[in-house]
Amino acid sequence: MSDSENKEGINDSSDIPKDADVSSENSENITIPSHSGDSTLQKKNKVDIFLKATANAPIMKRRKWTVDHDKTIAWIISFLRKYFKLDSSESLFLYVNQSFAPSPDQVVRNLYECFGTDGKLILHYCQTQAWG
Repeated sequence: MSDSENKEGINDSSDIPKDADVSSENSENITIPSHSGDSTLQKKNKVDIFLKATANAPIMKRRKWTVDHDKTIAWIISFLRKYFKLDSSESLFLYVNQSFAPSPDQVVRNLYECFGTDGKLILHYCQTQAWG
C-alpha cells in the first residue's frame, strides 16, 4: 500500500474531489458534488425508499427504508406482506409516484434512476387498486 492510500484503499490525492465532504462520523455516505441532481454516492449501493399509505392501507410507523439497489419490487411486496401480516388471499398494490404499478421483476435501481427525486424513490402501497 502506498503512502498516499489510506486503510480503505482510497487514493487521497486523486480519487476524492477537493470539495467533497467526507466525515469519519458517517462512514456510510460520501457526498460528492454532482451536476446530475443526486449528490450522494453510497458505498454499499443502497437506495432510500419512502413507503406511503394510500386509500385503506394501514400506515407504517416508519416510512423511510434503505434497501439494496439490486432488490426487486417482488421483494418489497413480500416485505410489506410480512410487515402487515397479510394472508395470501389479501391483495397489495404498489405504485411509483402515484402513477403506475411496476412489474414485480423490476429492479429498484432502475426505478430509482428513472423516477427517483431528491435522492429517494417514493412508493405508494394500498390494498385496493388506486391508480392505473
